[in-house]
Amino acid sequence: MLWEEQVPMMRQGVHRELVRKAYGPAAEGGPVYPLREHVFDAMRVTTLDSVKVVIIGQDPYFNAHPGKGPEAHGLCFSVRSGIPEPPSLRNILKEINDSCYGGKPVSVDTDLTRLARQGVLLLNASLTVIARKPNSHANLGWHELTDDVIRTISRLKDHVVFMLWGAFAQKKEVLVDKSRHLVLKTSHPSPLSAHKGFLGSGIFRLCNEYLLRHGQAPVIW
Repeated sequence: MLWEEQVPMMRQGVHRELVRKAYGPAAEGGPVYPLREHVFDAMRVTTLDSVKVVIIGQDPYFNAHPGKGPEAHGLCFSVRSGIPEPPSLRNILKEINDSCYGGKPVSVDTDLTRLARQGVLLLNASLTVIARKPNSHANLGWHELTDDVIRTISRLKDHVVFMLWGAFAQKKEVLVDKSRHLVLKTSHPSPLSAHKGFLGSGIFRLCNEYLLRHGQAPVIW
């Protein structure tokens, strides 16, 4: 199954038109992140056939580092090796290590491509952002497209774990058929809210337990 064949809005070419807008008139003359060639990397690395976990972010990272490039590279919460670790990602790795590895620092790589290759779809609701302007492309049409992606996964797949962190992501719960899938909700891993439910939730262990119960290989977080 190919994303472009199964997601109705992608069949209509909406994703290509959104890219044209995002890096054209909606760029407002500034840099747009991630780089254009990485916009769809979440779906390029994680095929529809392979999806078993979905993590939903809100917006790509909007910062860049001189000599190193932008933080965003198409996978939500992830940054390439060598880019300074954002605070939310630091808390994600802490919770992985606490819930899966007894607190030992086993999972330390900030590039989450290793998870995407195992079927973890790291999907931002908006796939582009203007540099230093958070949520600047929130009304461009990306949300409608990524909602369609989530609905398609819910419709075509069985026993997928949807991780909804924070109030924004939890609004996506209505797109998921909970009779066929598992929805795990916590606070956002941001330092402002991580201690309100994310840290200590055991969410990554709970995810793997569900996958195992349904005959799927656990994620090596």
